[in-house]
Order: sequence, then structure tokens, then C-alpha cells
Amino acid sequence: MNVSRMDIPPRDCLERHMRTDVEFVTEDQTTLRGWLYEPEGEGPAPTVVMSHGFSATKEMHLDDFAEVFSAAGLAVLVYDHRNFGASDGVLRGEIDPWQQIRDSRDAITWAAEQPAVDEGRIGVWGSSYSGGHVLVLGAIDRRIRCVVSQAPAISGLANVRRLVRADQFAPLRAGFDADRAGRAAGQPPLTIQVAYENDPSEPAALPTQDTHDYFLTTAAERAPSWRNEVTLRSVEMLTEYEPGAYIANISPTPLMMVVASQDHVTPTDLALSAYSRALEPKSLLLLDAGHFEVYSGPNFERSSAAQRDWFLTHL
Repeated sequence: MNVSRMDIPPRDCLERHMRTDVEFVTEDQTTLRGWLYEPEGEGPAPTVVMSHGFSATKEMHLDDFAEVFSAAGLAVLVYDHRNFGASDGVLRGEIDPWQQIRDSRDAITWAAEQPAVDEGRIGVWGSSYSGGHVLVLGAIDRRIRCVVSQAPAISGLANVRRLVRADQFAPLRAGFDADRAGRAAGQPPLTIQVAYENDPSEPAALPTQDTHDYFLTTAAERAPSWRNEVTLRSVEMLTEYEPGAYIANISPTPLMMVVASQDHVTPTDLALSAYSRALEPKSLLLLDAGHFEVYSGPNFERSSAAQRDWFLTHL
């Protein structure tokens, strides 16, 4: 589908003053916190609900995307997942994908009640791990009218098998079992680094060079609350998570997938294979980039414009 494109205003011209800090309570009474961007103009606006990927917080470039969307007349809700960033959560560093999906549905419910939001025109945006979440959400929640999935996680087990060497996979499984036995005996959950800090051979949930470079640089510069630690159970739950299984059920909700051609964190071929199973209406943007290069520079400029236009067209 051809859509008209608008120039993205320079970042120093974007309206930041319309961003307000917000919080909302999930069904199980956990408080999640984030930002609500309200565009200029009167009346409720089409709205995008956004969340980040594996262990990441909203300060890690989600504000950049939200500002582009807001400048085009979209309202945007950006929030931190439970157990991370500004949001509450009993077990810090725990990533339960299905709990995050339930929380996303609560975020949509809260957004729909806000005066700035047109409840009949709500879309969802996710990247990396949450890029998988929005595939599930688009398939199961018909309040959602449009989906953008960026560099998505498609198959948790396939992902982990790509990231973890074959001779280390069995010990990882043994670690899951030992952690489960320890928790049953009243011991605290075992933890693991998200990214290696010094030596690539260090155990890490995402043991790649670009993960190291992105998190350890971006966290220090933009998100000082980020911690390089998640529960080992988070990795076990990753191996059990198969969001790509839902992709054919998203239609007739419009789906846009943004795929990085050199992605080995959420592998390119898995994403393209999943896209081939999606039904119309759908659109694919293939970027000549690695997983984390989609968040900044020319790839961001190109991708955020295309995503903005997709939301404007379908919301």
C-alpha cells in the first residue's frame, strides 16, 4: 500500500513538553510506570502502546521512536516492564514473557481510558523480545488495530540454540534443573548476566559482541537504572516461548515487520520465515543492519518514518 510520507522534524524541534510521567496498575496490582506522549491538537488521538525487549528499559531509544510518532499526531504510551526500570515488581530481573503480554493488555486497557486516546484506534509496537510479544497480542487481542514488530524474537528455543554453543546447551539445561531444585528448597533464584562484561566466554543470556556493545554502552549513557542481570529462569522461559506460532492469526489486523538483514540476536532467517506465514495486510521493511543498529543512525531515520506511516495509514 502506498502512503504519503512526511519529513521527520529535527530532534531538537520535536515537542518534548507534551510527555508526562504516568503510572498504572495491572490486574494483579503491580504498578508499571512510563511516559504518555500527547500530540498537539484537540480531541482523542490514535495511539501506540510501546515496550522494550529483553531486560531493556524505555530510555534505551524508545523515546526517539515515540517522539517521531507523536510529532505526526499520534499519542504514545511507553512503559517499563515489571521488574525493570521505573516499574515495580517483586523479583527484579525476572522476565516472564507471558506475564509481560498480560501486562501489555492491561496497558492497553489503561490507555483506552485516557482522554487523549481514541480507544478505537490503538496500535502496538514492540522490538526484539517485545517484537515477539506484539505478534501474540495482535493475534489474541482484537482491540489492537495495527501492529509493528521490529527485529522480533520468533522462536525462543531456536534463538537460544543459535546463541549457545552446542557443547554448552546441555549444561545450561542442567542449570535450569538445579535452579528449580534450589528454589523449591527455599534458595533465591540463580541469576545470569544479560551481556558478557569482559570475556566472551563468560556465561550470558545474550552472548554476542553487539549485545555487549549496546547494553554496556547504552545503559551507561541513557539508562543508569539498567542492571546486567536477569534470573536464570528468565532464560528457561525464553526457551519455552514461541511467539511465531501466532503470526498467521494476526490478520485481518495490519502487520508491519522490520527485519535486520544481519541480525544474529533474533536471527534474520527466522523472522523472514515467520513473515512468509503472515497473512495480508502486511508489510516488510528489510534493513541492512545488525540487531541493535535499528535503534539509531540512518536505519532509525528510515525505519521510524516507515513505521510512523504504517500507523498513520491504519490507525
